[in-house]
Amino acid sequence: MSKKDFDVIVVGAGSMGMAAGYYLAKQGVKTLLVDAFDPPHTNGSHHGDTRIIRHAYGEGREYVPFALRAQELWYELERETHHKIFTKTGVLVFGPKGESDFVAETIEAANIHGLDVDLLEGDEIHQRWPGVTVPENFNAIYEKNSGVLFSENCIRAYRELAEAHGAKVLTHTRVEDFEISEDSVKIQTEFGSFTGSKLILSMGAWNSKLLSKLNIDIPLQPYRQVVGFFECEESQYSNTHGFPAFMVEVPTGIYYGFPSFSGCGLKIGYHTFGQKIDPDTINREFGIYTEDEGNIRRFLEEYMPGATGSLKRGAVCMYTKTPDEHFVIDLHPQYSNVAIAAGFSGHGFKFSSVVGETLSQLVTTGKTEHDISLFSINRPALKQKAKI
Repeated sequence: MSKKDFDVIVVGAGSMGMAAGYYLAKQGVKTLLVDAFDPPHTNGSHHGDTRIIRHAYGEGREYVPFALRAQELWYELERETHHKIFTKTGVLVFGPKGESDFVAETIEAANIHGLDVDLLEGDEIHQRWPGVTVPENFNAIYEKNSGVLFSENCIRAYRELAEAHGAKVLTHTRVEDFEISEDSVKIQTEFGSFTGSKLILSMGAWNSKLLSKLNIDIPLQPYRQVVGFFECEESQYSNTHGFPAFMVEVPTGIYYGFPSFSGCGLKIGYHTFGQKIDPDTINREFGIYTEDEGNIRRFLEEYMPGATGSLKRGAVCMYTKTPDEHFVIDLHPQYSNVAIAAGFSGHGFKFSSVVGETLSQLVTTGKTEHDISLFSINRPALKQKAKI
């Protein structure tokens, strides 16, 4: 067997890949991280300053242990770096009582796992946060121990620590092809080839294009998503005045947002809206569609009227969705030396710390201490068809 360049090659060094690279390099594993851009960057799904981390999880109670481990690892990362990683803003989830499955599942997840939460109804919500105006039939759950991650800082910190532990980060390098055998991997890039024993694939929206080169077909659809930052009454909506991050399910869909940090404005996005796109041709200009601003402004006018000032700035990113909007975190069905992280469906960033830990375990030991059965590549919802 010829000598390999690296023990593990990570293709896609964004949220999940960079975390995996750190946990591998920390163990002394000779690691190469390859990315088409220069992380952190604005071409994927991790930019826009902030991401919410929730423990009580409306997407499914099965996520709660994964979220709690992710939180532990974020605290650990903050202790090990000079970057600001997390702020405990609390997270407010609200919607029409008896009509919002998301709110109901969030409350049930909190109850099952014994999380510290407050339950509120109707005007209690407005009394506690005067910036929020809701009908009397609304209810809410507030989780004080959750909050906000500073996403670009997270990736920046993982990169610095990975490199400090000896990982090689190769930027502005597109991977064109793969050669895989039971004990060897080879990637072909525009600048040459690299060999290793193991491979992690975490290419975000580009997974939908490149996984087919490895005889696997996972139904993944990238979407164009937007967020806006709006002028607001700082006394009502700023982090320093106690306004929380939030997730909301109302008749028009699911929205999410963040308090104003240092006068940046209230940040808000529309989780259930987006245009299908090709990641190589996506239009990244905010405002090319009327609905870029229109959808989120209409929500603010109805539920957060003090945050309907002028648009300070907008940003465009991508979601890559699976049919059931659960993740794919698994070993390749044919090659046990290849781990795949894909389809994070717009709610994955908060987990990137524990996903990185999980991927590092999968490629070094073939298994993980975490329950990732929900994320199986072979689950019925994916209707996965291997091209053998």
